[in-house]
Amino acid sequence: MPTMYVNGITINYADEGDGPETVLLINGLADDLETWGYQMPALLEAGYRVVRFDNRGIGASDRPAGPYSTDLLADDAKAVADQLGLDDYHVMGVSMGGMIAQRFALKYPAGIRSLTLASTYAAPGPFCSRMFAMWADAAQVLGVPFVMRDVTLWAFTLDFFRTREAELIEFETGMRYLDQPVHAYLAQLAVIQNHDETAQLGALTMPTLVLAGEEDILIPTALSHDLHELIPGSQWRTTPGGHGCMWEHPDEFNSAFVGFLRENERIH
Repeated sequence: MPTMYVNGITINYADEGDGPETVLLINGLADDLETWGYQMPALLEAGYRVVRFDNRGIGASDRPAGPYSTDLLADDAKAVADQLGLDDYHVMGVSMGGMIAQRFALKYPAGIRSLTLASTYAAPGPFCSRMFAMWADAAQVLGVPFVMRDVTLWAFTLDFFRTREAELIEFETGMRYLDQPVHAYLAQLAVIQNHDETAQLGALTMPTLVLAGEEDILIPTALSHDLHELIPGSQWRTTPGGHGCMWEHPDEFNSAFVGFLRENERIH
């Protein structure tokens, strides 16, 4: 895949499709651009140009020392958009990517046609903060792949474990061999630990969708609903599944996302 040099680092990216509307996708914690594999067919079939990239600290992008912040990673995302000449485009972020997308939209609102925030929050609160502190402790002793295998237990629903073993094994294997050094994981983890936009989100004016899995226990669905309530005029939708609803129930997730994009295209 191609790379670009922005903000002092090399970023790996993909730019696919040639439709008149462009969607910029921002990944979650410890996820590279392949995280969107269940969404790409639907987006390309719907006629969109889709840009995705590896955040600093993961995949084939550089992994400089941290900690990182939503502000820093939003600057990276904006640099990618600028380097590709994007203007009047849609932004989607999932989990940590949704936090980056919030900062992106607050800092660089010009040119954003719509904003989708999936499986994410405005601030971690006491539950998530304690969870993330444990992840940080565990990663330094047991390694990143062990922590991410544990995250799999939080990301999917009981039904997924009961009925879709082949897919489960595929996800577990991916986590077992995850290539992210501890320093880069902790640098990214700092992003979600320190994210708090509760006082700023009222300034957002672009069409916004907050999307969550009905059974999310990692970032509890209630926290995503709190985020929705902080953004004036935002839409609220849920899909079946938990934190990994974009993988567990991609058809429903994609239908909600693409439907929102359709509502906010330049030309209907």
